[in-house]
Amino acid sequence: MKKSMAIAMIATLGAVILAGCGADSTSAETIVYEASQSADEAKQEANEAANEAANEADKALNEALSEAEKLNEELPKAVAEEVEEAKGEEAEEDEENYETGDASKDDPLNQDDIGEQELLVVSFGTSFNDSRRLTIGAIEKALADAFPDWAVRRGFTSQIIIDHVKSRDGEVIDNMEEALDRAVDNGVKKLVVQPTHLMDGYEYNDVMELLASYSDAFESISVGEPLLTSDEDFSAVAEAMYNATKSFDDGKTAICFMGHGTEADSNGVYEKMQKVFGEKGYDNYYIGTVEAEPSVEDVVEAIKDKGYERVVLRPMMVVAGDHANNDMAGDEEDSWKSIFEKEGYKVETVLEGLGQIPEIREIYVAHAKAAIEGK
Repeated sequence: MKKSMAIAMIATLGAVILAGCGADSTSAETIVYEASQSADEAKQEANEAANEAANEADKALNEALSEAEKLNEELPKAVAEEVEEAKGEEAEEDEENYETGDASKDDPLNQDDIGEQELLVVSFGTSFNDSRRLTIGAIEKALADAFPDWAVRRGFTSQIIIDHVKSRDGEVIDNMEEALDRAVDNGVKKLVVQPTHLMDGYEYNDVMELLASYSDAFESISVGEPLLTSDEDFSAVAEAMYNATKSFDDGKTAICFMGHGTEADSNGVYEKMQKVFGEKGYDNYYIGTVEAEPSVEDVVEAIKDKGYERVVLRPMMVVAGDHANNDMAGDEEDSWKSIFEKEGYKVETVLEGLGQIPEIREIYVAHAKAAIEGK
């Protein structure tokens, strides 16, 4: 580009010199004209080159931004999957310290002969057999009792748990794809999916994405809402949590619920539930999380200097699995139990998941009913 401009400038200068030295005026005008034309062509070439370079730069930038955006969307899920896998391996080791129960008492609900209407209950899952039966199993039974014309089946989203239960206990539980393929093979026409997830987070979104890929496999697919969706849900769950623990409410006890926590925006459900507790006058009820905010340190700070002598710990999770047994009630120095004991409180732990509370199961039934009725 610089070379073209230089040539044009030299040609123009030469024309001026010739004109000044008495050269024929017509020849000088021709030379000036041709030099001007060369300059215009050089400028046009330069502009075209610059535009092409700018377009290429814009294209490269857009591609980079697109890749960055894609990576930004996938990274939290990828990290979460790696963390979950690591925790799954750690949980298998931790289980040696706990009695997980008899797997033979649990019904995996993976039978065929489904019929044309299926109610698929989707859960993250747990390898703690008794808790699985008393929480997820109890929710499934409540749904089966409420909707006798629908075949209730189970699907777990955690392949780590599915594999672990199979290798340890010989119990086979369908993952989501297997459950959906089973429904297709059985000729199901109407499919209703009721997640037992607490909130609309990463796992719930993954369920919705997978269901979208099966949209042509059934005449209709309806999905029930997670446990905490509407304001009415929050109020009902708060009442259920209070009723399940009010026997501990003696004026000197802080009742603390341990949630899982998530990096997703849906982590706000914990803050909202804390607000609902306050609005209802349950001022000695507190919520923290294992993986996000508020943390156990936040809960310790919140109850400090309020005259509490005892702390009751209970999971704000559907199941009482590894987090409840290990992170909450374990004897390790970083467990919630140990942390509160170090602060001088007498600590009691309740290893019962939300799924064991009848009022909680009724909310899942109401959500499934709305999905069935298309509301």
